Amino acid sequence: MSVDGDSSPLSSSGSDDFAALLNEELAGISSDESLEEEADETDQDHDGEEEEVYEELNVEDADFAPKRSKRQRLDMLDDDEGLHCSTSLEPVSQSSDVSVQLEICAHPSLIKGMCVKCGRMVDDVSAVALGYIHKDLKVGSDELARLRNKDLKSLFRKKKLYLVLDLDHTLLNSTHFQHISPDEEYLKSQTDSLQDLPNGNLFQLDSMRMFTKLRPFVRTFLKEASNMFEMYVYTMGERPYAMEMARLLDPGKIYFDSRVISQADCTQKHQKGLDVVLGAESAVIILDDTEYVWRQHKENLILMDRYHYFSSSGRSFNLNNRSLAELKRDESEPDGALATILEVLKRIHQLFFDLEQDDDLMRRDVRQVLKTVRSEVLKGCKLVFSRVWKIGEQVENQRLWEVAEELGAICCKELDASVTHVVSTDMGTEKSRWAVKYKKFLVNPSWIEAANFLWQRQPEDSFAVNDSKKEH
Repeated sequence: MSVDGDSSPLSSSGSDDFAALLNEELAGISSDESLEEEADETDQDHDGEEEEVYEELNVEDADFAPKRSKRQRLDMLDDDEGLHCSTSLEPVSQSSDVSVQLEICAHPSLIKGMCVKCGRMVDDVSAVALGYIHKDLKVGSDELARLRNKDLKSLFRKKKLYLVLDLDHTLLNSTHFQHISPDEEYLKSQTDSLQDLPNGNLFQLDSMRMFTKLRPFVRTFLKEASNMFEMYVYTMGERPYAMEMARLLDPGKIYFDSRVISQADCTQKHQKGLDVVLGAESAVIILDDTEYVWRQHKENLILMDRYHYFSSSGRSFNLNNRSLAELKRDESEPDGALATILEVLKRIHQLFFDLEQDDDLMRRDVRQVLKTVRSEVLKGCKLVFSRVWKIGEQVENQRLWEVAEELGAICCKELDASVTHVVSTDMGTEKSRWAVKYKKFLVNPSWIEAANFLWQRQPEDSFAVNDSKKEH
C-alpha cells in the first residue's frame, strides 16, 4: 500500500501554482544526499522548468529569479552573508559603483526553510506547514491568501464549494482484529476482495491488522457530492491509516487525489483547523461526528450521527448495546445518515448559488446559508423542558436548549397556550401531565438530537416519553 506523504501535488485549481514546483523542482532538494548531484546538471536543461515555476509563483523580476541555477541556489545555502529575510528595498552594489534597487523576495513558499522563489534560507514562524502536499513545504500567510482567493474564483466558475470529510464514524468504521467480538467472528468469511475496491464495503486489511466497513451509501454520496464540492479528507488518524482509508473510498483518486490531511498536519494539538486547507473558510462545509475538534470552525460544521458498525466502536463511547455487526444488519441506504445529509448539502449548494441573488459570489458566506437552513428545521415549535437537567442549572446555558434554538425553535421556561412541545424524561412531572391534558406533543430529548443530526423535524410519535412508574 502506498502511504508516501511526499507524492503528487494537489489537483485543485489553486494548488496548480505548486504543480511544476513539486513535480520537478522539489525533487532536487527534498533529499540532502542528492543536492550536489543535481547542482552539477547543466542550467540549460532546467531553464524552461524554472521559468515555469517562477511564473506560477508570481516572480516579477524575470531577469533576476528565473536565471538562477540550482548550483547558485545551493551555493546560497552555504553563504550566510548573502541570506536576507527582509521585505523592504535594499541597494545592491554593482562593479560600476552604481547602486540599483531590487525588491527583496517576500518568500511565499519554503522547502526545508529555503525560499522556493529566491533560494534564501528563511525562518518564518508564521508560515503554515502543508505536509500533506509535501512533507517539507511551508507557505506564507500572504501566499496562502492569494492561493485561496485564486482557487475560490476558479471553483465558483464551476459552481462548486469545499467539503471537508472526517473518516472514522462519518464515512466508515474500523476495528482491530483482536477487538472483534465472538458474535462478529462471522465477518472474517464475508470480507470483500482488495482487488475489487469499487464494489466492496467490508475489507480485511492484514497489513494493519484491522477490518474496515464503509458506511452504507458512501460511494453514491461521494459521487454526487463531487459534482458540488471539491473534497478533502481530514482525520485525526495517522497518515498511513488515512491514505489506506482514502484508497478504499477513492481507489481511482477521483474525489480526493492528494487532499488527505492527517494528524501530523494539524497545527494545534487535538484540534482540526482549516488553516491547512487550501480553501476559503467562507466556502467550506465540514462533515464530522465530533464537534469539539472544530472549536474554531463550528459555524462550518454539520455534525454527523456516529456510525458504529463494530462493537468495539460503541464501547469506546460507553455504548453497551449490541453492534450492527452483531445484529447482522446495517444502516439503511436510502434513509441513512449519508443519504439524508446529501439532500441537505444539495439544498445548501442550491441556496448559495441561487441565481436570484444579485450580490457578488465572492462576498457570499456558506456559514450564513448553513445557519439559515438549520433555523428552518424546528421553525414554529415552542418548547418547554421538564426534568432534562438538574434543578438550579441555568437553562439558557444548556447545550440542548442552544441546539433547539439553532434549529429555529422558541424555548421558554413557563407553560402557556402557545407551547407546542414539552421535552421531558419523565411522564410524571407537572409539565408532562399538562402536555397530555392539553394534547401537546410530549417528547424525550432525543427528538431534538435526531433533528440536529438529520436536519429535519422527526415524527414525535417515535420519541415518546417512557412511564418511569411502569419501568419500576
